[in-house]
Amino acid sequence: MNDVSPREAVTGIEIDITRIMEMIPHRYPFLMIDRVVDVISNVSAIGVKQVSYNEPYFQGHFPQRPVMPGVLIVEAMAQTAAVLVVHTLGPDAEGKLVYFMSVDNARFRKPVFPGQTLMIHVRKDRNRGNVWRFIAEVKSDGVLVAEATYSAMILDD
Repeated sequence: MNDVSPREAVTGIEIDITRIMEMIPHRYPFLMIDRVVDVISNVSAIGVKQVSYNEPYFQGHFPQRPVMPGVLIVEAMAQTAAVLVVHTLGPDAEGKLVYFMSVDNARFRKPVFPGQTLMIHVRKDRNRGNVWRFIAEVKSDGVLVAEATYSAMILDD
């Protein structure tokens, strides 16, 4: 695991939706997380997504049996990681764009339906310069529903 200074090892930090929107540029209907909890700077974070039947993608995916698209679950992973990166780097990183570079080993274990709460566990694997690599697991009621390893790059505009 990465070395973390005592100052960075603070646990229990929670970031609400208002602060998330200050940190990353995503907005409804593409903001895929409602809050981030248990943030440990430079280490890990847990994104929380309350999946609602009112989400616009459920109109077409699938009307008879609404299922959250896997690609949007991966996006929720990325947004949770982006909040972790901005929290780690500080105010100078706020609002910067974080772009996917790769998604590896994505697995969708169970479908996600309206009414479920997703807990998006993101852990930093490593970073070099502005490139970061993460490992994520998404759980609902403690059951693994998706997982992936992915890389992203934070860019200065």
